[in-house]
Amino acid sequence: MLDELPIPLDRTAAEPLSVQVADALRAAATGGVLRVSDRLPSSRALAERLGVSRAVVSAAYDQLHAEGWIAGRRGSGTYLRTAPAAAPPNSAPVAGAEPDPGLLDLRPGAPCIEAIDPAAWRRAWRAAGDQPPAAGTDRAGEPTFRGAVTEHLLRHRGLAAEPNAVLATAGTGAAVGELAAALLRPGDTVAFEDPGYQRAVGAFRAAGVRVLAVPVDDDGLRVEEIPPGVRAVYCTPAHQFPLGARMPARRRVELIEFARAAGIFVIEDDYDGELRYDTAPLPLLAAMAPDVVVHLGTTSKIITPTLGTGWLVARPDITAAVLTHRADTGTAPSPTGQRILGEFARHGDLARHLRRLRRVVPPRRGLVVDALTARGLPVLGDDAGSHVVIPLPDAAAEQRAVAAARSRGVLLNGLAANHLARQHHFGVAIGYTALSSAELATAVPIAADCLAAAAARPPAQS
Repeated sequence: MLDELPIPLDRTAAEPLSVQVADALRAAATGGVLRVSDRLPSSRALAERLGVSRAVVSAAYDQLHAEGWIAGRRGSGTYLRTAPAAAPPNSAPVAGAEPDPGLLDLRPGAPCIEAIDPAAWRRAWRAAGDQPPAAGTDRAGEPTFRGAVTEHLLRHRGLAAEPNAVLATAGTGAAVGELAAALLRPGDTVAFEDPGYQRAVGAFRAAGVRVLAVPVDDDGLRVEEIPPGVRAVYCTPAHQFPLGARMPARRRVELIEFARAAGIFVIEDDYDGELRYDTAPLPLLAAMAPDVVVHLGTTSKIITPTLGTGWLVARPDITAAVLTHRADTGTAPSPTGQRILGEFARHGDLARHLRRLRRVVPPRRGLVVDALTARGLPVLGDDAGSHVVIPLPDAAAEQRAVAAARSRGVLLNGLAANHLARQHHFGVAIGYTALSSAELATAVPIAADCLAAAAARPPAQS
């Protein structure tokens, strides 16, 4: 019963009040405020609310009834009988929108949901739900979450961090935005891998920070190409995104020495550093130089983005600046995902999940690599992480491969989308963790065929 339906009346207008009431109800039906089968107020109730005679509302209802808009039901009331169909959705794609859900998505950056133990997942959610609601939020993060992250970093990443050096975040992008707002000023410049992780680029730019492209090679970020005057450096040393290189020890030392000499800090994004299958990972930059490195991690790549959680590890003045920014802006990461991860870790399920990942993901990578090499395609990237890169001769070949795969129902990620400056790496990054095993077995041969065809076609003659 729509007793609060707005019906403006102008008693100074020449138009009769009954016509104004009918027009208002008709407009409400046309605009979607009234929907088919909605019950209208009785003529008496509506007349009292509008301050008009019952005859005014009855005349309006009679007009709408004659037009077929409303119908009375004996002993029940008056109901809207018809209304225009909803406007058709805009067919133009929305920037940032997810692709057609019918496509098999081979883009990198998604976790292997299939590896999650459903019983462990339910147990963590139930235990988190049993915790009483809190009147406030700990801006540093839930103590159980920070303790779980501290243990995780020590056991799986070799980083001995004090719990008070660990802050909860809402994920890597949010952490980058907080660092930019807390430590940098609009107009400051950050050196950034090119190609690199574009969501971090967006977070810096949203804070007014300039992002300067620095090329990468087979060893990751080229330190000698970092210009003077930058305030920070962002990199993914464990598994460079998207090219897949692992920064060797000598390059890590070079970067640390550069940061110390320049008086700047390094943001180490360890987005899938836990996923190594061949050798033990190299020491984290944060373990080598906690004085100049801010370490970022996330659950989005190793468990699920559903939790919306990550962590930041830094020296005390940096964590204090981030906490001050949160207090000034009244923001804090949501505790829900933190509580769930804390319970997931408390029962040992996080450690078991990571061990399971290291068993489940390598065969997926093997499926991809075998299909590609069988067609004579080279594959770049260490035996690590959740994606590989297939180089192609030029931008045209990259575009052909992406378009051909999409026409056959498979979504690929061209390297063009990951460049800041002029594109200088051509190819496609293929992720092998997002799809189910059956979907992966369907999508990979299609992708391999499209990539092989694109690579074999000679460049267009100018």
